[in-house]
Amino acid sequence: MGSACIKTTKYFLFLFNLLFFVLGAVIMGFGVWILADRSSFISVLQTSSTSLKVGAYVFIGVGAFTMLMGFLGCIGAVKEVRCLLGLYFAFLLLILIAQVTAGVLVYFNMGKLKQEMDSVVTKLIQNYTHGQEDSLQEAWDYVQAQVKCCGWVSFSNWTENAELMNHTSITYPCSCANHSKEDGSRQPPQTGFCQAPAGNETQRGNFPEEWPVYKEGCKEKVQAWLRENLGVILGVCAGVAVVELLGMFLSISLCRHVHSEDYSKVPKY
Repeated sequence: MGSACIKTTKYFLFLFNLLFFVLGAVIMGFGVWILADRSSFISVLQTSSTSLKVGAYVFIGVGAFTMLMGFLGCIGAVKEVRCLLGLYFAFLLLILIAQVTAGVLVYFNMGKLKQEMDSVVTKLIQNYTHGQEDSLQEAWDYVQAQVKCCGWVSFSNWTENAELMNHTSITYPCSCANHSKEDGSRQPPQTGFCQAPAGNETQRGNFPEEWPVYKEGCKEKVQAWLRENLGVILGVCAGVAVVELLGMFLSISLCRHVHSEDYSKVPKY
């Protein structure tokens, strides 16, 4: 290989590793977001789901390691250190194998994740307590208010909440309120339980069919939201995989044509 080709390969490898470093930061940031998020359905699921927590830590670990490998690849390319290039190729191969394995595991455990979602949300609705400061309850209220839905399968899931159904007047979850059915001059809170406007006090029971709430459950909308975000995740992972393959090709090509007897370029510490 001529010197011009070696230089071209070296600089292309440097650029790919720079991109590799950035994509690693994106993966790590996504894992941190899963653990830190407190304002969406992710916070409801990750608090009770061990699988999602483990997945978040895997994203953080893979992202951090990917950033490290990108940094080492940049050094190996610029300095033309053959041992670093070989080590870089080996680690890239291991990361690629790990990513494919993780993707397969996630794919075959999607059914389990959906079951966990059903169980977590059902228990959350059943145990929801008015006036209690709880991050899970606040996150679920946020989901219902923003997505404009009520309950998991439908609003009737809330009939399983004993505290709510013990009210002797029309009372409903505030975050489920369908504002088009309410007095426009009055905006109810988005947490806890709300009573129906004046004029319904004569009711001697809490009848769900009288609730001014959205009738559609959140399951379909939340799953659609997860599918949309899953597409983003898979897109990022696919981009990382392409960069990894290109990095492996360039690193092994450069490694093969760097003279092994030239130790003058090995950094001295």
